Amino acid sequence: MTHTVEKIGGTSMSRLDRLRDTLFMENGSARYGRVFVVSAFSGITNLLLEHKKTGEAGVYAHYANADDEHGWHDALSRTAEAMIAAHEAVLDNPGDVERATAFVQERIEGARNCLIDLQRLCSFGHFRLNTHLLQVRELLSGLGEAHSALVSTLMLQRAGVNARLLDLSGWRDDSELTLEQRIGRAMDGVDPSREMPIVTGYAQCSEGLMREFDRGYSEVTFSRLAALTGASEAIIHKEFHLSSADPKLVGAENVRKLGHTNYDVADQMANLGMEAIHPSAAKTLRQAGVPLRVANAFEPEDPGTIIDEQPAEKPTVEIVTGLDIIALELFEQDMVGVKGYDAAILDALTRHNVRIVSKVSNANTITHYVDASLKSMRRVESDLSALYPQARISAHKLALVSVIGRDLSGLQTLARGMQALGAAGLEPRGACQGPRNVDNQFILDRADRSAAIRSLHAAFVEDSEAGFALVA
Repeated sequence: MTHTVEKIGGTSMSRLDRLRDTLFMENGSARYGRVFVVSAFSGITNLLLEHKKTGEAGVYAHYANADDEHGWHDALSRTAEAMIAAHEAVLDNPGDVERATAFVQERIEGARNCLIDLQRLCSFGHFRLNTHLLQVRELLSGLGEAHSALVSTLMLQRAGVNARLLDLSGWRDDSELTLEQRIGRAMDGVDPSREMPIVTGYAQCSEGLMREFDRGYSEVTFSRLAALTGASEAIIHKEFHLSSADPKLVGAENVRKLGHTNYDVADQMANLGMEAIHPSAAKTLRQAGVPLRVANAFEPEDPGTIIDEQPAEKPTVEIVTGLDIIALELFEQDMVGVKGYDAAILDALTRHNVRIVSKVSNANTITHYVDASLKSMRRVESDLSALYPQARISAHKLALVSVIGRDLSGLQTLARGMQALGAAGLEPRGACQGPRNVDNQFILDRADRSAAIRSLHAAFVEDSEAGFALVA
């Protein structure tokens, strides 16, 4: 049968009780023909691993550092309390609450005992904890999605929906399965026309999702499930529409819903942290020919935004967004004509897991604009200083603001962008435009990021002469 595969993000999951009557059901009846992939409740994965934005230590970070024997124990207990609070907020039946609480306690204490045993094993000296940390991260990640999937299933079953829990987390499963095999085994015998599968966003597999995708694993599971089952459409439900800018910055009355864009724009958004979908997940859907829709979970009547391979009907600016960055600058007077400098910098950045956002260079200077912590950058600077003692190496806190569209040709976005910033009293530290005409980047002082987004959005989106193509 024709079915869709749909993913619900963590923030939306925390309002699961609201979604029951709008997203999962309609006029009191279940809306079958849909497979749901769920994320952990908002904030739970941050508690299990580390805070995605601030870096504040969660269970994994405490356990990996092992500075305080009781630190990770306390963090795990706090996580259990937060998980219980999350399902108490959305479940209204005491029996369901009791079952969900027992599930949390069983999984949390099982994980605690596993981590204690691993610590004890590694105390003998023949085993090294750092060789098992990836598996620890995988184990902890699966707890959040398994919990939210169970809670969703209990809530829907209580409402009369034939919901079916598909736990891909591999808990106490000694099978060595690939991701494709685990999904295939779980979906065997499932009929979406008669039941509503609720699937965990994390899937334990031999490839190790965390190794390659880290926190993007749920979208990888979602996209692979859609591709393998031949879904008619893949849908991501967020708590907002894909818009021309952050409504909090430019005003909700000024933003435009995209309505239609392509995977090229989605990749540019992901590069700046405004992720519609993980690039690897997008690639899977593209290759399988499955269209992607990004919808607002709380406006089910709105079709949202379609992302496909179609070019723009006419040149237009679609999005203005930005990101705080660090500019790593290496100046070496003798660089001219000498090979190897760039390779050495890339090697250092890769070694310290620093993500490159953009890059510029001239005869004697190479500047990488990166998304990283100052701690990581100090390590990179140290490595490069040892390698090039005569070079002048510096790191500056800046911001990158980008104007993005499927086709910007003929819009003079670089020149007009500089004029708009100048009119707002902002002085860019740099600007560039690639030959493919899908984005322009402006480098500014970090304090100017929000003002720059507002001025560029006003110039290119709110001004009707910019030719913004609003697709209903």
